[in-house]
Amino acid sequence: MTDTNGLPQNGSQNRSHNRSHSLSQNPDIIRIGNASGFYGDRFSAVREMLEGGELDVLTGDYLAELTMLILGRDRMKNPDAGYAKTFLRQMEDALGLALERGVKIVANAGGLNPAGLADKLREVAAKLGLDAAIAHVAGDDLLPRAAELGFAGALTANAYLGGFGIAACLRAGADVVVTGRVTDASLVVGPAVAHFGWQPADHDRLAGAVAAGHVIECGAQATGGNYAFFTEIPDLRHPGFPIAELHADGSSVITKHPGTGGAVSVGTVTAQLLYEITGHRYANPDVTTRLDSVTLTQDGPDRVGISGVVGEAPPPQLKVALNKLCGFRNQVEFVLTGLSIESKADLAKEQLLAGLTSAPESIEWTLVRTDQPDADTEETASALLRCVVRDQNADTIGRAFTGAAVELALSGYPGFHVTAPPGTASPYGVYTAAYVDAAEVTHVAVLPDGERVVVPHPDLTLVLDTAPDPVLPQRLPAEETHLAPLGLVFGARSGDKGGDANVGVWARSDEAWRWLAHELTVERFKALLPETADLDVTRHAFPNLRAVNFVVEGVLGAGVASQARFDPQAKGLGEWLRARNVELPVSLLKGSER
Repeated sequence: MTDTNGLPQNGSQNRSHNRSHSLSQNPDIIRIGNASGFYGDRFSAVREMLEGGELDVLTGDYLAELTMLILGRDRMKNPDAGYAKTFLRQMEDALGLALERGVKIVANAGGLNPAGLADKLREVAAKLGLDAAIAHVAGDDLLPRAAELGFAGALTANAYLGGFGIAACLRAGADVVVTGRVTDASLVVGPAVAHFGWQPADHDRLAGAVAAGHVIECGAQATGGNYAFFTEIPDLRHPGFPIAELHADGSSVITKHPGTGGAVSVGTVTAQLLYEITGHRYANPDVTTRLDSVTLTQDGPDRVGISGVVGEAPPPQLKVALNKLCGFRNQVEFVLTGLSIESKADLAKEQLLAGLTSAPESIEWTLVRTDQPDADTEETASALLRCVVRDQNADTIGRAFTGAAVELALSGYPGFHVTAPPGTASPYGVYTAAYVDAAEVTHVAVLPDGERVVVPHPDLTLVLDTAPDPVLPQRLPAEETHLAPLGLVFGARSGDKGGDANVGVWARSDEAWRWLAHELTVERFKALLPETADLDVTRHAFPNLRAVNFVVEGVLGAGVASQARFDPQAKGLGEWLRARNVELPVSLLKGSER
């Protein structure tokens, strides 16, 4: 049963802790900041955001595909673990400040154990003498039902939940809400729902909140971090974290606290919108956001408006993040210096294979030709031969493997040495995405007084489908071209989704967009990045953003935890593309950095 605001009814919304449930003094705007983009982000960001200026809500994103695996291994050692310990220490430092300033805290730091983290937060508050109302969101953990749902053998199995559970907790007076595996954008959607009273059918408003949440979820990436044109960003030594000023109609302004480093521009926001997406439809549990509808405007220094966002009913299924332990891995890197690099590599391979008493289940060799002819330093005269092994038996690829490599030191190729001493094997896991009907998942808001309220899933759903191709601008007229790096004109941002990667490329002018829309095809992309030549690549065009997005299937093997590739999260894939030479129109190169 829901109230008129689309939230679960409960008897405690008007009695919990005798607190005001308004999240902002302004009924038309809510200011939501972010202080963490991953587990390991800047520790001081929570205090910096609380002290730096006006906020209504402060969020923190601590979870990623790899993080869930790490927390799963923590929980194997200690059943009471499974949450982000950093967040607990940040609250020890800044919870009092948040309460004093009336800023609500919403974070997915609960990981695999949000109830355990909520209990620890209550202990922290009691130790500090603080009256803090702590709530959490549960129901995402499907591991107890893994076999029943077809996920047998999983280490972790967590459904991605939406923002209405967070909203229920905030409406019940919570000062801090911790969750498990909600979508990253839900950390923003939840407070917006609670403040504005949006209902599940308010698709355009919800989609606007998802777009804003997607922009600020990765912290300083929205304020100049990892930005292609980073030399244009002021004071990147210590960039500020982003803020979304959300309006009742779902539009927003992305900004940051005054006086902080970095910058918020149409470019930095475009880059983040293109990060880790697939096509035009961006599915969330509460709404499917049409990213091809987003319009960006520079509304002033460090202020970018997001408007025109169209939402559709969410899909009937929820995504599930699965992690499985798949055995052990180890590696050794041989340094090959000077002449006859390939012959030295061949000898190292033959000698190591001959010296192994047991053959690993898999062995991969990669020769990285970082060497230069007639080099003026030893390092630039050297190449790396990397050998990666995997096996179910840690002993097979432990010291027995790395020791066999080191034993070649005096009998191998001239100049033999390796980059690290012998090491033991380490466990590795594989992330996969699965899907379940939403009805299989019970979304629960555990309010500050302990009452458990079931959050209904949306009644109206729509099966996710590919959007039609947009109308592209006219080609640029023919003109003189020069061979130059693509990145002199175009920006790029890349990232991982399991074993796949995406590369978003954007133009900064209408003329450059006319070139990009027609010239950077899938065929040209594969030619520029030969590692993708034999893989399935899909291109999606975003005229409003003057951008194209490429989804490269399988380039990361089994995903980041398996470390199947030099850059296992594809963070540098976009920069590699920008470094490739193409024939660019002279008119586009004018004024570019050289």
